[in-house]
Amino acid sequence: MASQVEQLDTLASKCRDLKSEIAKIIVGQEEVVNQLLISIFSGGHCLLVGVPGLAKTLLVNTIAQSLGLSFNRIQFTPDLMPSDITGSEILNKDRAFEFVEGPVFANIVLADEINRTPPKTQAALLEAMQEHNVTAAGRVHALPNPFFVLATQNPIEQEGTYPLPEAQLDRFMFMLWLDYPSFAEEVEILKRTTTAKQEQVRQILTAEDILAIQSLIKDIPVSDNVYKYAVRLVSKTRLNKSDNTTAKQYLSWGAGPRASQYLIIGAKCHAALNGKYSPDIEDVNAVAVSVLRHRIVLNYAAQAEELTSEAIINKLINE
Repeated sequence: MASQVEQLDTLASKCRDLKSEIAKIIVGQEEVVNQLLISIFSGGHCLLVGVPGLAKTLLVNTIAQSLGLSFNRIQFTPDLMPSDITGSEILNKDRAFEFVEGPVFANIVLADEINRTPPKTQAALLEAMQEHNVTAAGRVHALPNPFFVLATQNPIEQEGTYPLPEAQLDRFMFMLWLDYPSFAEEVEILKRTTTAKQEQVRQILTAEDILAIQSLIKDIPVSDNVYKYAVRLVSKTRLNKSDNTTAKQYLSWGAGPRASQYLIIGAKCHAALNGKYSPDIEDVNAVAVSVLRHRIVLNYAAQAEELTSEAIINKLINE
């Protein structure tokens, strides 16, 4: 059996191949792709925020193909019911009740515009994310493994939406922001999408490979100073635990222990994908914004000064 060092070297090589395959379809968005892969290999879920038309669905579908995973997209609407996601019991031709699986039964589920549907339906998906199973008519049905949810939100249209509360946002490992492409990237997008030629994505990994990678990531050793750094960084966001003036000046709520856990597992994965055998403080900082941006609540002072969550987090890192 290969040693952990050999397995990590193989993982770094496979990750480079993965990114090359994804780049055949997706122009730019390198950091988003990198963070998405970290989330998948860490066994976490992602909340993706971006305006319509930035290829969020195409990105997820492309990643699913390159990883050899099944993919379903759910368009969230105000009339969507929990059973529309999880599935329901129906009476079959033999007059017996049979469970019909909903679209949540896939390795990768894209929950498009999750803030468009009422809290009851949101909760059905969030429960599936947490428990990795659904319950119908008193029976528990296991979801596929691995299971990964990418939920999207439109940051512009807020009328008639049901924003996720902070306690539910905490279920997501990362919150990622998609920005507009650069001028050169948009020109390249036009060249690729306005012709008949279509690139094909090659499968690099399998579901079994991903489960093995998730197990490998958990076994990566971490030094005590990195553990302590992660806890100190998260503690800086807590008003009752921190003497930090930035937190007291600009935050009304800080991050919980789950943030520390995700900082460490994300740092492990970031190190592994970049050819390192153990994470350092640089790896923690590389995932800090994605882990913390949806776990801190800005107060009126921050909003008045037009400060963003990213600016506050970077300020805390630099301090």
